[in-house]
Formats: sequence, C-alpha cells, structure tokens
Amino acid sequence: MSFQEHTQRRPEIAVSPGRAASLAGIGRTKLYEAISSGELSSFKIGTRRLIRVSALEAWLSSFEQELR
Repeated sequence: MSFQEHTQRRPEIAVSPGRAASLAGIGRTKLYEAISSGELSSFKIGTRRLIRVSALEAWLSSFEQELR
C-alpha cells in the first residue's frame, strides 16, 4: 500500500475553519463566532488554525440537546 493510498483512507481528525464550516453546513463567520466565544475549541499549528472533527461534532450535538 502506498503512502497516498493510506492517507486517502484515513478519516480527517482536524480540519481548517473553512472545511469545518463546509462540513457543518454553516458560514465561516458563524464558525469564527463560535470559536471567539469559546463554544467551539480550535488550536493553531504555526499559522494554521485547526478544529478537531470531534470538537465540531460535539458542538453540533449541543444544538440537538437544546431542542429536547
């Protein structure tokens, strides 16, 4: 198995804010508001800001819980 085949099969564990917004179906502005307010955690590696997919899923799940 080549490195490229291996990396294509692995799920993403952290994504850029733009990708996170796309996955969540929301705008980047709303996503950055959630990061700024502390509702959604993110981190930086160098100049890149990343969001763990698990944190994004937990943040989205919190809205489901509010509806109950």
